[in-house]
This record gives sequence, C-alpha cells and structure tokens, in this order.
Amino acid sequence: MPPVEVEWTSVIGLANQTLTTPALIDFVDQFASVLPEDVCTYIRQIHRRNVLRNDRLAGQLEEAVIAMNGQGVTPVLLKGAATLATAPVERRGVRLMSDLDIMVVPDETEAAVSALVAVGYEIHEHASSESQRWHADLKRAQDVGTIDLQRSAPGITHFYRGPGCTLDGCVSKPFGQGRVYIPTPTYQALMLIIHDQFQDYGYWIGDLDLRHLVDLRDLSNSAESIDWKELASHLSGKLMRNAVQTQLVALVELLGVNVPHPLRSRLIPRLQFARRLIQARFPIMRWPFLTMALLDYGNYRREISIQSQLTGKRRRGSWSLPRASSVRLILNTAGAVRFGKV
Repeated sequence: MPPVEVEWTSVIGLANQTLTTPALIDFVDQFASVLPEDVCTYIRQIHRRNVLRNDRLAGQLEEAVIAMNGQGVTPVLLKGAATLATAPVERRGVRLMSDLDIMVVPDETEAAVSALVAVGYEIHEHASSESQRWHADLKRAQDVGTIDLQRSAPGITHFYRGPGCTLDGCVSKPFGQGRVYIPTPTYQALMLIIHDQFQDYGYWIGDLDLRHLVDLRDLSNSAESIDWKELASHLSGKLMRNAVQTQLVALVELLGVNVPHPLRSRLIPRLQFARRLIQARFPIMRWPFLTMALLDYGNYRREISIQSQLTGKRRRGSWSLPRASSVRLILNTAGAVRFGKV
C-alpha cells in the first residue's frame, strides 16, 4: 500500500521533473481507491495525452523508416524509438519522449538524410562531418517530435569494442511497413547506461535519470529480458565496470530489480550510489562530491590511452591532469538545471 502521509504535490512535481509522470498510471490503476481524486485525474490525463502523442510519434517513425528503406538504409532504433517499436500498444503511453533517436552506419548517412528531406524534413542543426559524434536534428512543422539522426552508439566508441560492434547486438525486425534493427534488451540496457553515465556525464557529476531506470526495469521484465551474464561480458575495464554497476545498484535499491549479487556488491559502485542519494536530498552536496571523480580519473585516462592506441592518435599520458576546458564542462554541467535528471 502507498504511504499514509504523502505530500502529493511534491510527488507529482518530482515525477514531472524526472519525466516519469505517465509511468505513474500503473500506481494509480492499482491504488485509485485510496488516492486523492485530483491525483488520479491528473495522472490519467497526462497518460491519456501521452498515448495520443506517442501514437503520432509511432506513425512518424514508421514513415521515416519506410523512406530510409526506400534508399537502401535499414536504421537502428535507439532508446524511446526502440520502445515504440517493441512495446505492446497498450503500454505505448507509459514512456515520455521528446524525439526519435535513430542510428545509421556512417556510409549510409547521406542516403538517410536525403530520404528524410524527401519526405519534408528540414535539418534544424547538425554537427560537422568531421565530428567524432556526428548527429543531425531534423524536424517538420506537422510533427510532435524531431528526429535525432546519429551514426554511432551513445558514449565513447571504445566501450562497444567487446564481443562485437553495435549491429552485432541488434536483430532485424519489421516495423509497420518497414524494416529496422532493434538492439536486444541486453544491448539496449548497455546503451542506456553508457548514454547516461558518459554521454550525459552522469557518472562524473552524480546524476540519476529515473526515466531511464524505469526503462531498464521494463527491459528486465520483458519477455526476452536482460541477460546479466552477457551484460557483464561487455564491461571491458574498471571505469566501465564501476559506471555500469553504479546504475545496477540504483536499479536494485530504487526499483527492486533482481540483479545478480556480483554485479551490485562492489564498494565503489555502492559509494557512487550513496553519493547520488545524498545529492538528491541535499543538492548543495553536489559540489564537494565532484571530487569523487578522482576515484576513477586514472581509470578514465587508461581507457582513453587504449582508445588512442587503437586509433593511432597521440594522447597525453595516463596520469596527466585534466584539461581546463574539461573541468569547466563538468562544473557547468553540474550547475545546470537538466530536465529528466535529479
């Protein structure tokens, strides 16, 4: 049963901040008889509107896939786009999403962009063609969301150099009248964690993305489920192991997912999770806790050195001090208000 004394305005405020309000529909459906009527009405209304929005996003996604297929491109659906393609229709409105994340292999980038432009999309912004993490945001006036077109998986490329490349973790499936690649639940979990911990800097600044934790819980509860042994096989170094296991500790402690004990029992991940709880309760602690990045800075430098050796690029030594620009980036990110994060 839900707690007796709850300040529901704060609960809904936190759900709005973390973009998880539609996911509360399960809670409302189960406990409506003991919840305030206005709470139930509000959450049901948000969920109902999100169902309509996600139905439109699904139609938009199918049209984009068909257009790209016509140019010989089979895209990989990431994050929310993958959820739209795999979730039962009755569960489509649970996840709130702002755009459609689609990945294509580098050689197909031009064909994918041309296909989308041909059906009315305009390039809103894009990274330079030489950028290590190229992406383009495409939009149309009639759509409820943009397309975030990418040509690499989230985060540092080195993290995907385990058992195989990104496509090795995907399966080809029909989507409406088109065909797509969809990561397996295990690979979806890996991508979500790498995205939050490194691309969004969550591991360094101690953020929690509750929406993506809910996604991980749902992947664990799906028919195919997460293969924890396979996920562990992708953990290629100390930094990645600490970051991934920090997220798994949060998954166990906050959402009760049954993660194997060896993946959630090590000291540094548990310390990192404790840091996140303290920062969430006392935001001022975010600043002194930034020093916890030093626990893994040496591991980070070693990972970068390995990547440099593989690409043939010259990098600074494993124990060099961080660049001033990197320090400024972390400080600015730590002080920013970022929706979806707590």
